[in-house]
Amino acid sequence: MAELIRSLGLWGAMGIGIGAIIGTGIFVLIGIAAGIAGPAVILSFVIAGFVALLSGLSTAELSSFIHEAGGSYIYTTKAFGEFPGFVVGWMKSFDYIVGASAVSVGFAAYLTYFLGIPSTTSMLVAIATVWPFILMLINLRGIKEAAWTNNILVSLKILALLIFIIIGASAIITKGDYSNYYPFFPTGLSGVMSGAAIIFFAFIGFNTIAVMAEEIKDPEKNVPRAILGAFAVCTLLYIAVSIVAVGVVNWQLLRTSGAPLEFALKTVTDNIFVLQFVAVSALFATTSVIMASIMGGSRALFAMARKGVLPNSLATISRQNVPVFTILLCGVIISGIVLLTNGNLEWLASLFNFGTLLTFFFINLSLVKLRRTMPEARRGFNVPFYPYTPIVAMISCIVLAFYLNTNAIITAGFFLVLGICVYYVNKKTSS
Repeated sequence: MAELIRSLGLWGAMGIGIGAIIGTGIFVLIGIAAGIAGPAVILSFVIAGFVALLSGLSTAELSSFIHEAGGSYIYTTKAFGEFPGFVVGWMKSFDYIVGASAVSVGFAAYLTYFLGIPSTTSMLVAIATVWPFILMLINLRGIKEAAWTNNILVSLKILALLIFIIIGASAIITKGDYSNYYPFFPTGLSGVMSGAAIIFFAFIGFNTIAVMAEEIKDPEKNVPRAILGAFAVCTLLYIAVSIVAVGVVNWQLLRTSGAPLEFALKTVTDNIFVLQFVAVSALFATTSVIMASIMGGSRALFAMARKGVLPNSLATISRQNVPVFTILLCGVIISGIVLLTNGNLEWLASLFNFGTLLTFFFINLSLVKLRRTMPEARRGFNVPFYPYTPIVAMISCIVLAFYLNTNAIITAGFFLVLGICVYYVNKKTSS
């Protein structure tokens, strides 16, 4: 059986998690979510973060004693068998690809904004189609090279968010003007929940660490630590950014910008170096998410191919010790989805979130099952308040799903049916 090499330490794994989390969700979707929830988008971040955290805890426990590449696919397979595992793995791979497509559109929006060129739909789609191909080539060079590039991008975007928080918060406190926070609930509870359903996209990437467990040293300890560490850093930054963003500029204006953080920052500073750095950092942020998505998506497909539920050729490992064909496949499909959807960011985010909520539901359900069937497994981390934590997580996933775009749910259902067809065709041809 083809195996990957453990070459990532705790900080490398944590960097990939942060790289996968911080991107379009905070740099672009905060404007869309603020337009839905108003100043209460702050609560949308808290709710989305809470739901994600519950599943993050379950993922941390599962990854502490299951160390194969594949994440949620492997967990569900061990808990419920091959077919349910395939369904979850298929939807998770779909998530990575759709998520990367959405982030590519976010990258294009900031690039056109930064360069001062017209952000027409055709221009955004063209840029968002080409960029994943370039990042795919970096992934083909090897995991160390990809992780090194990712860590540089992560450091720069964290610095940019800290600058945004410090300058924005200082301006709000100095002026003593808190009028932008009122009315706090302009669209009611429904707006808050719809905003949470959209912004949930911003918290997803921690699962990439679990998917890549086979390439992380001492996974029993480092995978759970990296998951929870990445989640903690990103959640604190997100809540702080949302508080500042809706505090410095009216939420109705914030939703009109394709580059909401720089737009908000312009209202409190005219320092061109700061503004340009935040704009460039948004490009770094979205790029690192696409990089991490290609890493995660390719490993999820690789894990399924290695188990025989996808064609065996997809389990091929190159001389650089990466799953070459699944990386190529991810790059091509990411660009193809951008073209097919014409770069509709909100729709892509809803589509991504449906698949992720389904995946998270099964992660928590797998934890409950494996607590019963594998009680003697050595766990490096245990979910607190079990079994309430995974049960609340499953209920939360179902609730958030009701607030997603209906067309996105229908499309995700179509893709699920396609996956089932692929599964049975592969079983028939390989038997």
